[in-house]
Amino acid sequence: MGVGPRTWKGAFVRVRRSERVAVIGAGVLGAGVGWNLARHGVEVVFVDAGRPGEGVTNWSFSWVNASNKTVRRSYFDLNVAGMAAYRELAETVGPASWWHPSGHLRWAGDPVAEAKLLETAELLGSWDYRVEVCTGAEVRRRLEPALAVPGGTPVLFYPDEAWVHGRQLVGRLVDLAVASGAELRCGAEVCEIGTGADGSVRNVTLSDGSRLDVDAVVNAAGPGASRVAGLLARDLPMRREPGVVTRLDCARVPVRRAMHAPRVEIRPDGEASVVLHSREIDALIDKGEEPAELGRLLHEAAKQVVPELGDALIAQTQVAHRPIPADGFPSVGAVSAVPGYYEAVSHSGITLGPVIGRLLAAEIVTGKRDELLADFRTERFAH
Repeated sequence: MGVGPRTWKGAFVRVRRSERVAVIGAGVLGAGVGWNLARHGVEVVFVDAGRPGEGVTNWSFSWVNASNKTVRRSYFDLNVAGMAAYRELAETVGPASWWHPSGHLRWAGDPVAEAKLLETAELLGSWDYRVEVCTGAEVRRRLEPALAVPGGTPVLFYPDEAWVHGRQLVGRLVDLAVASGAELRCGAEVCEIGTGADGSVRNVTLSDGSRLDVDAVVNAAGPGASRVAGLLARDLPMRREPGVVTRLDCARVPVRRAMHAPRVEIRPDGEASVVLHSREIDALIDKGEEPAELGRLLHEAAKQVVPELGDALIAQTQVAHRPIPADGFPSVGAVSAVPGYYEAVSHSGITLGPVIGRLLAAEIVTGKRDELLADFRTERFAH
């Protein structure tokens, strides 16, 4: 059955036919793709072994930024587009408690690292990315009075950056998609993807024994994306890069925004919680340290930066595997060898979820490929 024209970013597009698309993975990327497809009138089925947003999305530092994405200009530009997509998304679905555009702070603990941060800030300024260089004293006076940063230390403030509550955002998008007719299948994973005589996707079989007839699948399975790709004999190489995140319960949250201190990353996580992460402590995961000890080390590091966190209690610590394709960049779009199969696999899924969701949904509906994704196409992993 045909579907009439729908508004998309100010233009009119036409869904060619009523299609059924299985979105495998209901994290931030899958939710973004599925919600946008549902807006186009496509019949969507979310499939996830857990609950929406409770996988790696819930165990991310959830920092929306492009300041840490300067290794390739096209990747920086995609992340800037991701930031803009968040502002649009907040206007469209309502910010509620998931959206926190309060900026981001970063400073270093030694002269070499400090020089590198300042060099990056200069580059970002030349790319018209807003950054302010403050002193520790100015930051304590204007932005974060609870910090123990030395008064003369240069601190970078990125006012356009943000953090999001990933689980709440995903819940909102999935609920909206379901209200538009999408189906949610939780507690089962995809164990087979069936294809027709022409090699195109025809169905998916779930671990509960059910089979869904579909016209397309979107692999947004995060750390499980390589396994899902393998069901179609596709090799999607992924890095092994585990990370540990700790949540603290606080009587009063003493920080207002996300920040990168020399040994630890800290951000609010609602009215009574703080999230901690550290690359240094991630390196101890493969040395056999237990999560409880990793959480304790994160708490100790955070107390050096925000002394008030000394009274906080560790609520949860979780080791999660980041969904990073082998070359470090997203794998997004159609795989030509398997008609009807698409990928939405990326590190920085929090920053990129809304923009990849919008662009990939438009590609599925119209067949048109956006130039923003040109460097991140699936073909680079083809044999």
